[in-house]
Amino acid sequence: MARLKIPAVFVRGGTSKGVFFHERDLPKDAALRDRVILQALGSPDPYQRQLNGMGGGLSSLSKAVIIEKSDHPDADIDYTFAQVAVDQAVVDYGGTCGNLSASVAPFAIDEGLIDLPDGDVTVRVHITNTDKFYDAHLTVKDGLTVEDGDYVMPGVSGTGALTVLDYCDPGGAMTGALLPTGNARDKVYVDGLGEIEVSLVDATNPVVFVSAADLGQDVTERPEVLEQDPLFMARMDEIRRKGAVLMGMVNRPEDAGLAAPKIGIVGPPAAFQAIDGSDYGADEMDLSVRVISMERLHRAVPGTNGMCIAAAARVTGTLPHSFATQSSPLRIANPSGILPVEADIFQSDDGEWIARSVTVFRTQRRLMEGSVLVPST
Repeated sequence: MARLKIPAVFVRGGTSKGVFFHERDLPKDAALRDRVILQALGSPDPYQRQLNGMGGGLSSLSKAVIIEKSDHPDADIDYTFAQVAVDQAVVDYGGTCGNLSASVAPFAIDEGLIDLPDGDVTVRVHITNTDKFYDAHLTVKDGLTVEDGDYVMPGVSGTGALTVLDYCDPGGAMTGALLPTGNARDKVYVDGLGEIEVSLVDATNPVVFVSAADLGQDVTERPEVLEQDPLFMARMDEIRRKGAVLMGMVNRPEDAGLAAPKIGIVGPPAAFQAIDGSDYGADEMDLSVRVISMERLHRAVPGTNGMCIAAAARVTGTLPHSFATQSSPLRIANPSGILPVEADIFQSDDGEWIARSVTVFRTQRRLMEGSVLVPST
């Protein structure tokens, strides 16, 4: 069978990994492009390991990024994110990735798409999925991105150079409003649980927030334990899909995409042990969270969801706000440790909540460069 050889770079950004492509190297036909991305990642895989591709069997490890120099007057680079389902032939463009966002500017610099002087630089990135922008602050030396540094990021072994991401005007990325329903809390009916409260917030990506206590769960539970409860997972998906309807994203629950909205299970600060065995006390955090992404429990917290959590925690009356001991910087306890996120949120004179910006701190590393090989038919 003939093979296509497509230039690509394999990159870690934050707590995710993905295959990065130049837009110019991918097929223009959308269906063919998606088939190439599926083949490159190894999806669909009923064994959920993606052994036949570059994916890692988890939503955080099954991603692709498409980059090109931007024609937008306010941006340097266009960034398109593709979330690839592990066990289904689905490439979802319905959101963005805050973790791989950390690698977009470095990719553009190292690939020669933009030419910047050595030193501390800022790159303005246009997210095509949401038509939003963010500024990536990083360091260049000898024309290449600096990767070595002493910043420790929970969920990532070793250290790296700090990349600061400032997301501009992140509210309403997919729904048009920070609070899509206008309410800090809404209610959904769940079979077996009855009516429960949710907070529907859209900042960088939309999230349906629910209290762990209302689910009869401990928010410090390990992801693999929660995944082993099929009834719990089914209820989470029901809540997520009904939240999508309330947010105006779809007309019917069954029409909700896999990538967005995500669901965030929140609770008060509580001592826990991270995946790497590190112990954290309740005084080291402001909020506890577990996030479900692409029907799996995330092993850390997706970057955009961390931003949405921080934004929600500053909106009076939301579930994250009710649990958070402080809101800026918000120290988010997750399975991999503590994630700090800044959020600049205010309430206008007419009572509308508005997000000026959210800021996250990331490291990234270029892992491999070359080509991916996919069947031509």
